[in-house]
Amino acid sequence: MAELNETIHQPVRLRIMAALVTLDAGNEVDFTYLRNLLEVTDGNLGAHLRKLEEAGYISVNKVFVERKPHTYISTTAEGRKVFQEHVAALESILKRK
Repeated sequence: MAELNETIHQPVRLRIMAALVTLDAGNEVDFTYLRNLLEVTDGNLGAHLRKLEEAGYISVNKVFVERKPHTYISTTAEGRKVFQEHVAALESILKRK
């Protein structure tokens, strides 16, 4: 059986990675945009982002804009690689008869 990535396989993390890999390499998405896109709470999204960041799959960039904190998220090269491997594993499972 194909190897699934347990970190990415969790539904919210899978959706996070799917949203991020659609960006060009090096581009970032705002935390609020991602939260609204996925329809999750701040705390829920933050916990999943932390797990993905600890695994080295995403990069979290925190900056201040006009004295207000803003968080931007992007995938790492490793994150893109493991996401593609995970998608390939899912496709392999679906093609089995």
